[in-house]
Amino acid sequence: RPVASSPPVLLKEGSMSARSAHTVVTTTALLCSLLTALAGPLAAQRGGGQFAGVPEVQVPDLTLLHTAHEPNILVRVIARGLSDASSFAFLPDGGILVTEKEGRLRVIRDGVLDPTPVAVIPDVNHGNFSGLSDVALHPNFERNRLIYLTYSRAAEPRGVALARARFDGRELRDFEEIFVTETPVGASASRLLFAPDGTLFMTIGGAFAIGGSGSRAQDPGDHAGKILRLRDDGSAPPDNPFAGDGDYLAEIYSMGHRNPMGLAFHPETGELWAAEHAPQGGDEVNVILPGHNYGWPIVSYGRAYPGPRVSERWHQEGFDIPTVVWLPSVAPSGMTFYTGDRFPGWTGDLFVGSLRVGRILRTGHIERIMLNNDGEEVGREAILTELQLRIRDVRQGPDGFIYALTDDEPGLLLRIEPGN
Repeated sequence: RPVASSPPVLLKEGSMSARSAHTVVTTTALLCSLLTALAGPLAAQRGGGQFAGVPEVQVPDLTLLHTAHEPNILVRVIARGLSDASSFAFLPDGGILVTEKEGRLRVIRDGVLDPTPVAVIPDVNHGNFSGLSDVALHPNFERNRLIYLTYSRAAEPRGVALARARFDGRELRDFEEIFVTETPVGASASRLLFAPDGTLFMTIGGAFAIGGSGSRAQDPGDHAGKILRLRDDGSAPPDNPFAGDGDYLAEIYSMGHRNPMGLAFHPETGELWAAEHAPQGGDEVNVILPGHNYGWPIVSYGRAYPGPRVSERWHQEGFDIPTVVWLPSVAPSGMTFYTGDRFPGWTGDLFVGSLRVGRILRTGHIERIMLNNDGEEVGREAILTELQLRIRDVRQGPDGFIYALTDDEPGLLLRIEPGN
């Protein structure tokens, strides 16, 4: 940035000679001239692509940070060395399963990442959003040892698959695909969440087309841009909202989504909440109701990546209004409601992972959304901003701490603890 005049140079008596002082002033002037000369080319680069981002931070094993309602928190690195990590799940024995998009299922025990994967899922289509995505334990895992995985298939049919297998503590057995989307879906993240009634919610993204009601998210015969509700064997429950309607796929629970990447149940109401990506601005958190339509891309707060608005309307009759909206985009990922007792100042708050803000690299963090008794937003705080990490998933652990997974290289599993 051009500087109008050089700042005064303050010298302690005897600390610097006149020649040295002249050198400092001259160097400052030269630097100012250099910055002025660079200002034009740097400004020209802004229209030519992604900013390089803010300087990289080396994350220590333990970091003390300060937040609004929990003044001191500790961020502890539980494990390092993950590659393109996507999600994680807590095992009853204290271990943690972690998915890597290239198709590897890893396990962390006592803070140590096992160098040998639990399994390598074959035929995974690995890309920016696509790949091995989520892992979830069956509600009766301790009895049946079943885990569930979602991933993008590289082989035909090239859809998003839901598979289940038995995990014996060392490896997977009886691996089988129990559901595959009927239409090809490329760049799609896919989250899983078991409901109290034993059914399984599964998100399908990939509805990136912009403009017009012909988008895949609005097509009742396409799984893309939908949240599905399945039984634990991959079939559609008979009480799904569109069951028996020949125009709709039976698995669809809600539609009009772009790329949902977070799922959680509200601890008081039991409602299903989902976070989803828009392009630039217009990221959303929605309360998901059976049979409802959330509008993408007919209504949106966002802009397409080149700049034009996705839609001239942010609301229209027949589409649900989002509960939370981000402008600019924070690229939301996994999310969780905090219900533990370790952080009294955060009780009931919603925590959403952020990959980056405004498309600027190394600006990821965690968004803390404060809600009133009616589930309405009353405050918002960005935490872990100092670490500049891409937070891919956020979950409350069985110990009442908050865990966060990064997909930086190398990836980290973090634990947030009280700082007292």
